[in-house]
Order: sequence, then structure tokens, then C-alpha cells
Amino acid sequence: MAWGCAVCALLGGGALLALLVLLARWLRADGDLTLLWAEWRGKKPENELSGKVVWVTGASSGIGEELAYQLARIGALLAISARREDELERVKKKCLEISNLGEKDILVLRLDLTDRRSHEAATNSVLKHFGKIDVLINNGGRSQRSLFVDTNLDVFSAIMELNYLGTISLTKYVLNHMIQRKKGKIVTMNSVMGIMGAPLASGYCASKHALRGFFNSLRTELTDYPEISIINICPGPVQSKIIQNVFTEELSKAIENSGDQSHKLPTDRCARLTLVSTANDLKEAWISDQPYLAVCYLWQYAPTWAWWLMNKMGKRRIQNFKSGVDADVSYSRKNK
Repeated sequence: MAWGCAVCALLGGGALLALLVLLARWLRADGDLTLLWAEWRGKKPENELSGKVVWVTGASSGIGEELAYQLARIGALLAISARREDELERVKKKCLEISNLGEKDILVLRLDLTDRRSHEAATNSVLKHFGKIDVLINNGGRSQRSLFVDTNLDVFSAIMELNYLGTISLTKYVLNHMIQRKKGKIVTMNSVMGIMGAPLASGYCASKHALRGFFNSLRTELTDYPEISIINICPGPVQSKIIQNVFTEELSKAIENSGDQSHKLPTDRCARLTLVSTANDLKEAWISDQPYLAVCYLWQYAPTWAWWLMNKMGKRRIQNFKSGVDADVSYSRKNK
């Protein structure tokens, strides 16, 4: 009996120690636990994506630009798209400098996600150049900073046209090709805002919720194609230039500066975890520092607490926004 009690105590102590280690790791985490396990013990992007044809939209800056660099280093063949062709050429030049890729291994393809009539031709251009598309990374999009009551409805229309309709339009043409091959990966840069709600971003949240719902539904329609993966990436605040191009109260309204971004997750870390998620076919990955990561867990498992917390945080953020001390941006109100 005593021996049995000692074993039980030992097992209980071991379990408690494991939980404490897991808690300590979680408190310092910059990704959900499934993602961090995949990074530690899972497949490596260097092994899974080398030699693959990867099409990255929104590749002229921010996360998309960093994804292009990391993919180039591991030997992926790249199609990079955005509206600014000169910036894409700059990204291509750096990709060639930091990798063993040649000129023909990187295709610069100007693309406007809102011009849905051009998406079939763009897809055909990538296929003509490389013969296949192994991975599509839907990264293009814009954020928002404005109160709903002050915002023109044209802004909400533009957000949905770009972030949602533009993304699923391009996906449709690429997916047709992947279905023919019976394999491929569609990776969509969503956001923690696709999981929760937040003030000053009602239109952006709506577009990201729409994308999350769409791709979760699409995944259920592809059960006959087990080698086609639908992967949702949900980053929190990340160091990038996205804040310089946000939607505001009016389509023509400008932003003066992007504020201090030192508190946000480094872009290279976000890109690395995105590639880990892609290599391991994770259905959804949360990439964020604390406390944003904790809020995701609250929203998922304890929504009542999440609502209480977001109401407290939201009230303070709206007050800061109205007084002109928003943490992320300051606005030019010349056109208001």
C-alpha cells in the first residue's frame, strides 16, 4: 500500500511539474501550443518547401516581403505579387542576393486584388512560367482605424472587396489547378481580429471573420482531396507597414505616421512561424506575443471573460483615439 501511494505521489508530482513547465512556456509564447510543438518536433520548412512553387500576394512590403526572403533562402521558387511593380522588383533583387535562386526562379507579377477580372489571367501567367502552383499565400489586404459611426459605408465596401472578395476570387482560380493535381496548400494571412472583435476595426474584423468562415467551410468541401491543405494564419500586432495604408473614415483620408512599432512581434518571427504552419499543414495558427495570445484563448474558451476584458480595453482605446493619442497611428484630418 505504501509503495502504491509513493508511486501515485511521484506520478502526481510529475504531472504537476509538467503543467508548470507548460504554463511557463505558454506565458512566454509567441504562438499557440500546437504551433510551437510543430516548430519543435514537426516538419521543417527547409525540407518541405524547397523547390516548391510559392505564390505570395502583398509581397511588396511587411509580412509578404519577409516571407519572400525566407522562402528564397530555403530554395522555393517564387511568384511575388502586389500593385507596386517597382517595389516587387526591389524585393526580387534582394531575394537573388540572399539566395541561390536565378532570374527565372522569381516571377514578378503585378496584381490588383480588387480587379477580379484579372485573376484568371494572373493565375495562368504563373502556371505558364512554372508549370504548377504548390502553395498560394493570400497575404494582400488592408487594415482599418475608424469608428463605425464616423465611417462612410464606401469604406466598408472597399474593405470587403479587397480583403475578402479579392482573396477568394484568386483562390478560386488557383484551387481549380490544385484540384486537377489533387494536391496543394492555400495559406491565408488572417488575423487575431478574425477570432475576436475590437474597436476601431469593425470593417477589418468583418472581413477577417468572413475569410475565416469561408476557408473553414471550404476545407469541409475538399475532403475528397486530402492533399489539399487549407491553412489559416492569425497574427496579432506585427511590425510592418500595414498601418501606413489603413482605411479610415473616408477613402481619401491620409495618415501622418505609423507610430512606434517596437512593442509588436518582429516580422521575421511571424514569417518563420507562418512557414512552420505551412510545412506542417496546420489548419489554424495563432501567432502573437502576450497578452494578445491570451485574449485569443479567452475568446475561444471563456468568451464571457473575453467580452468583459475587451470592453475595458476598448473604452480606453477609443478615448485615446478621440484625443489623438492612438497607440499605433496619428491621422491627418485635413479632408474631414
